[in-house]
Amino acid sequence: MSGVALVTGASSGIGEVFARKLSRMGYKLLLVARRKERLERLAADLQNANVLTADLTIDSDLEKIVDWAAAEPELEFLVNNAGFGIHGAFHETPGESQDRMHRLHVIAIERLTHAALPRMIERRKGNIINVSSVAGFLTTPFNVTYCATKAWINNFTEGLYIELQAIHSPVRIQALCPGFTYSEFHDVVGMDRNAIPRSLWMSAEDVVDASLRSLKRNELFVVPGWRYRLFVRLYAWIPRSLKHGLAIKFGKLPRKSGA
Repeated sequence: MSGVALVTGASSGIGEVFARKLSRMGYKLLLVARRKERLERLAADLQNANVLTADLTIDSDLEKIVDWAAAEPELEFLVNNAGFGIHGAFHETPGESQDRMHRLHVIAIERLTHAALPRMIERRKGNIINVSSVAGFLTTPFNVTYCATKAWINNFTEGLYIELQAIHSPVRIQALCPGFTYSEFHDVVGMDRNAIPRSLWMSAEDVVDASLRSLKRNELFVVPGWRYRLFVRLYAWIPRSLKHGLAIKFGKLPRKSGA
């Protein structure tokens, strides 16, 4: 490979694994995240990477990355991975946090995808992975905005997938929908990992491997892990009234003590 890959949220977890694997595949990298020291350490390991420190919920920072993506002639791979979660009743959580989540999960993905696609379509070569979640197929209490924004990612990606086929473009786009993944994500949310059965946790390595394998087959929705794939398929058949009852019963996950 000789193209360029842009990975957001690259300082840890799924984003970091994407960066390492794309580097080994021969891509030159632009790594984006808020934590400069983490990014620089990762870039030093990879040697074919540059870093841009940015908070994509801030307009000026996002504009900087959008301008770069629109101007880079060799951009062939975009991983929209940056994201975060909050846990609590919608009316009790800070409005600023809700706004930031929409900016990161919706506006940033829309802007970066819009910047990257024209050159990819023109060159008839490119890949876009939007990191969503199994939560994008659900509607639950205490994660209202997270589920809603991840559902938007799924619908947005599906629409573009159909559109690319309609214009006969070979550019590939994917919605990656992992379940519980070992990363710092759940530490930030304040979730007690012990409250989730060990069998439901996956490594970021396995999630990214599943994504890249499925990308070769141009699969739209990628749900790593057979348990999650089975759950998503069964959940789609459950009547809405029963879904609501189950969400009320199981939607509030235990928190860490003191969180």
